[in-house]
Amino acid sequence: MQKALAEFIGTFTLVFFGCGAAVIAGPAIAGATTVGVLGIAFAFGLAIVAMAYAIGPISGCHVNPAVSLGALIAGRMSAGDFVTYVIAQILGAIVGTLVLYLIMTGKASGWTGGLGANGWGPGYLGEYNVVSAFVFETVATFIFLVVILGVTHKLVPHHFAGLAIGLTLTMIHIVGINVTGVSVNPARSIGPALFSGGAAISQLWLFIVAPLLGAAIAGFVYRAAILYGGET
Repeated sequence: MQKALAEFIGTFTLVFFGCGAAVIAGPAIAGATTVGVLGIAFAFGLAIVAMAYAIGPISGCHVNPAVSLGALIAGRMSAGDFVTYVIAQILGAIVGTLVLYLIMTGKASGWTGGLGANGWGPGYLGEYNVVSAFVFETVATFIFLVVILGVTHKLVPHHFAGLAIGLTLTMIHIVGINVTGVSVNPARSIGPALFSGGAAISQLWLFIVAPLLGAAIAGFVYRAAILYGGET
């Protein structure tokens, strides 16, 4: 239960502050301050850095079903823990979006109803097609998992692991926000989609399948490297 609570809090924080930056301070909302793509990217990255050091010692700070799947395939966690983590992560994302929704409904004007949902196609940010979206989410999640599994290896000093992981997520967002809004995390996509409805729901499958695929490939690659390449 300690691990589940930690994952709930971590995913809540990621979604609330990451999507919150996009909705409250992003370029889509007219107001006194906008942070743009770079600011949104750092909001997601810094949320991961903060949670890595806050809940990392308890649960490892996966806050992402794709990360948990990669860890499972790599032999880093049990199937029972995997199920517990995923449930806690999805619930954390939903509650994080709910709190953001409650805040945004108090805005007098200017809010169009968006909650940072992922998407693609005409009318969505850079208007990339489904192939571009799928390729980006798969490759970006693969790279994300390679970094996570590498910097948390037992032979690697872990003092700066949270910083490395957070900066990697920031890098991914800088490149990918205009493509898909960046998921690389099914829970992060599920929360906003449930409250946004419409295209966010119909396109949600991609932000579940592609990140899980990328994570699974990374998990298999990591496991193969350990089994056949030695512990170094």
